[in-house]
Amino acid sequence: MEGSQKSNTGLKVGLAIAIALFIGASFVASKLYSDVEKEKEQILAKKEQLMTELNGLTTQYNDAIAENEIVNQDLVDARDRIQGLIDSLKVSQNSVNSLWKYRKKFFALQKEMDVLLEENDRLKVENELLATTLDSTQIQLAERTMFTDSLLVQNTELANVVEDASALQTVGLIGIGVLERSSGRQVPMERAKRCDKIKVCFTVAKNALAEAGDKELYVQVIDPKNNVLGANDQVQFDDQVLNFSLISRFNYENRNLNICEYVNKPDDSKFSAGRYTVNIFNDKELISSSEFTLK
Repeated sequence: MEGSQKSNTGLKVGLAIAIALFIGASFVASKLYSDVEKEKEQILAKKEQLMTELNGLTTQYNDAIAENEIVNQDLVDARDRIQGLIDSLKVSQNSVNSLWKYRKKFFALQKEMDVLLEENDRLKVENELLATTLDSTQIQLAERTMFTDSLLVQNTELANVVEDASALQTVGLIGIGVLERSSGRQVPMERAKRCDKIKVCFTVAKNALAEAGDKELYVQVIDPKNNVLGANDQVQFDDQVLNFSLISRFNYENRNLNICEYVNKPDDSKFSAGRYTVNIFNDKELISSSEFTLK
């Protein structure tokens, strides 16, 4: 009888120990599962953050590429490498080691971007200096043209000189497509779909015989489809009707006057590719004409 009681007591003790071990093991397993899930959430959050940072690099490259009229292949290649890393990261393992490997690659690409964008900014400054030099050359050509025009006027008949020489004349007429940034800076563009304005520039020539004061000239821009862009208003001169894009109004003081006017792209559409014609009229008289092409 006494042996049976001891046996029952041993069983109860053993059962209690087994239950305690089971409860302890369950607690440990639950704690481990909770820790694993928390670590997984942290890795996923860091992975999303890295993905956002990589997309930010891609955006900076896209902006830099868009600002260049001529494609910078180094920027394009660097952007493609970032996109390849993004695609690889999407299907990578969710582990600390894997994430750290991708973050090291991100740091390397970020340093590369800093170098490339600095070089790109340097090239843009050089291009702006080149554009300034070209503008100076155009002014010199305009002055030579004005001198030649003056000699031609002097060789006309005296009866016509008094009447015609007092009329305003323009030289150096050019037309180009431009893209205007939000900062107000204008970037010349040759591609029609990238342009949001046509820029027309000319010089009203110095003319001592012309009467000083408020003046106006009619600017006409004709697209490749033979449409008059801009306002496309009409003015009547006796039996002649002139369709014009805009009226250039200015104060003339008997000296060279540089003028630039702008024609916006058509509503809800883009400029067409092809050859454009720019005409300047003094009343009904055509005094300057030029052409340019958008691709």
